[in-house]
Amino acid sequence: MLYNDVELDSPPIFEIGEKVRVKKLIRNDGTFPGKDIGETLAKKGDVGYVASIGTFLQSYYIYAVHFFPSGYVIGCRQKELEEIV
Repeated sequence: MLYNDVELDSPPIFEIGEKVRVKKLIRNDGTFPGKDIGETLAKKGDVGYVASIGTFLQSYYIYAVHFFPSGYVIGCRQKELEEIV
């Protein structure tokens, strides 16, 4: 699937409760309260669990991932995550 395709045409790739790993550094884009824009929220390789699944712009799934060490719940796109087998 190309990432500019409408992801909502298919079911979510990840399920609630699924253990996932971040594939890239995630910084605050201004949507995470209490942190400065550009501040690191999750580092490549950090592990978390999908807490909920929402949508954005009627095109993409947003996976709310709970990272226990930091306590952060961060909204991630599919392309930012990978399943841990």
